[in-house]
Amino acid sequence: MATKVSRIQLPEESSTPRFLAIGHRGAKGHAPENTLLSFATAINLGAHMIELDVQRLGDSLLVLHDCRLERTTNGKGRLQDQDLLSVRNLDAGRGERIPTLEEVVNLVDRRVPINIEIKSGGGTTELLITLLQRFLAAGWQAEDFLVSSFLHTELARFRKALPQIRIGVLIGGVPTNLAQAAEDLGAWSLHLEADFALPEMLADARRRGLKIFVHTVNQREEIEFWRGAGIDGVFTDYPERAVFLESAA
Repeated sequence: MATKVSRIQLPEESSTPRFLAIGHRGAKGHAPENTLLSFATAINLGAHMIELDVQRLGDSLLVLHDCRLERTTNGKGRLQDQDLLSVRNLDAGRGERIPTLEEVVNLVDRRVPINIEIKSGGGTTELLITLLQRFLAAGWQAEDFLVSSFLHTELARFRKALPQIRIGVLIGGVPTNLAQAAEDLGAWSLHLEADFALPEMLADARRRGLKIFVHTVNQREEIEFWRGAGIDGVFTDYPERAVFLESAA
């Protein structure tokens, strides 16, 4: 069991809104992405939140970004064509394994909130709902989680089942109706790729009362730019760089 420390508060919970350093797939710049080592590293570097990706394989939720295995493991082929035991025996880098979501949640142990991105349909959301219900019943708080996705129908299904847990809407490009999709879903936050975080998009999101997080921002000067633009945080492979800016402010 990880040692408990004071919980990091999300922006609207604190008296002064803070710029969140969100560890992208943990601390991807320092350790193999989406592994227990990566998440532990992000927390040790001071990340205010960690972000991860989940997909369903059978009755399990695996923390993995790609639908294929080649880029991040020594395996080959589509995840959905594998059996769970074989996948769990793969090397995900530096001897790390592909973790289950439950393993990551237990590792984090409420030290920071967890942004869970739903990467697939086909029952992923239903498994996630069941798992988070268990953690809530065990004493975790709704604010310990943020669930996001590009798959807006999955977010709507999740929102209906667990309305107390915040959702974040991922949007690619710049829709003609700007941030309306996030408001329609009752989202707490809007997650934008840096290239598409245009002034009109940011202004519309603010008018709708949404938190704004930009991904993936790694250079110090870019992190500083976005902090100056008044957004609420960045997803970064190097969370210590954003933490430094926040602590120096």
